[in-house]
Amino acid sequence: MKRRTLLGLTGAMLAASGIAGWSLTRHDGQQVLLSARDGADGQHYAVGYRLDGSQVFATPVAERCHDVYPHPYLPLAVFVGRRPSRESYLVDARDGRLLQVMASPADRHFYGHGVFHKDGEWFYTTENDTADAGRGVLGVYRLEGRQLARVGEHATHGIGPHQLLWMPDNETLVIANGGIRTEADSREMMNLDAMEPSLVLLRRDGTLVSKEQLPEQMNSVRHLAVAADGTVVSGQQYEGDAMDRIPLLAIKRPGQAFQHFPLGEAQRQIMNQYTASLAIHDELRLLAVTAPRGNKVFIWDLDSTELRQAAHVPDCAGVAAVTEGFVVSSGQGRCRLFDCRGERIASTPLDLPAGLWDNHLRIV
Repeated sequence: MKRRTLLGLTGAMLAASGIAGWSLTRHDGQQVLLSARDGADGQHYAVGYRLDGSQVFATPVAERCHDVYPHPYLPLAVFVGRRPSRESYLVDARDGRLLQVMASPADRHFYGHGVFHKDGEWFYTTENDTADAGRGVLGVYRLEGRQLARVGEHATHGIGPHQLLWMPDNETLVIANGGIRTEADSREMMNLDAMEPSLVLLRRDGTLVSKEQLPEQMNSVRHLAVAADGTVVSGQQYEGDAMDRIPLLAIKRPGQAFQHFPLGEAQRQIMNQYTASLAIHDELRLLAVTAPRGNKVFIWDLDSTELRQAAHVPDCAGVAAVTEGFVVSSGQGRCRLFDCRGERIASTPLDLPAGLWDNHLRIV
C-alpha cells in the first residue's frame, strides 16, 4: 500500500475515533477559547477555557507563545512560539496534555503563526532563515500519528513573515511579510532603513501567485483576516516617526489591488502606529481590529467601511468571531463579548481570568 494512501486511511481512522470526543469537549453546551496566557508568577501557559470561565486546561510551556491553531477534526492544537522562539507545542485540546515540543532547525526560528491544511495532514509555519540574512521561509510539517515532522520548506518571497491564513480555496496561502530582518535569538530590528513589507499569495507547493506592497516602506504588514468571499484585510505596525500619518489597515478585495483601508484620522491617532489582531465575521460582514496601544477595539462594516464601534478595552489583545459577534481578550483587564446582531453593539464582560492574555485567540 502506498504511503500516501496509508496516511489517508490513518487520518480517517483517527478522525472516526477522535472526533466524537473532541466535539463533546469543544461544545459541551458552549465553545472553548484557546490562547497563550501568562500566570501572575510569569510562567507561560497554553490554555483552554469555556466562555463561562471554566478551565479546560492550562499547560505550562517553556517559551511564550503567540497564536494557536486547532486541527480541523482531531483534538489537537499547536501553540506557536513567539518570535524568535525555538519551540512550539502540540497539545491534546481535550485536557492540555503536552504531546510534542516542536523544535525549530538550528538556523530557523518561529515567527508566532501557523496553519493546518483542511485535510489535517499538513501544518505550515512562518519562520526566519537566520543563515541567509533573515530570508522568510514557510516551514512544512506532516502529521504522523500524534507528532508533527518537518519535511520541507518554501520561500515566502519576503523578509520577516508573520501571520499566514488560507484563502477560500484552501490551497492558496496569504502571507504577511513584515519586512523586518531580525537575527537568531533577538527581537532587534536590523534593517529599518531597508524594510520590504509585502502581502504574498502562495500556493502550498511554494508557487508564487502574487506579491504586493504598500507605498510606505516602514509600514510592516503583520496580521490578517480573510473573508469567505476572498477579501483580505491586513493590520500594520509602523516603524517610522511617531508623528507620521500612516494608514495602519489595508485591504485586498477580490480582483482588486492591495490598498489602504479607509481609516479616519481620529482612529489612526488612537492606534498609535500599532494594530494587533484582526477578525472578520462573515455572516454579519463585520471587521474587528484590536489596537492595544490605544486600548481600543474597532468594528467596521466590511462592505461600506463605516465605523460601527470604538470600544475601550485596556491592552486589548486577541479577537475572534462567534455567533453573536466577537470575543476580545485583554492583557490588563476583562475579556469581553461584543454582540453585533442589533442596531447597536452591546459589550458584556466574560467570566474569564482577567489580564495576562497574549495577542491572539481561537474559538473552537
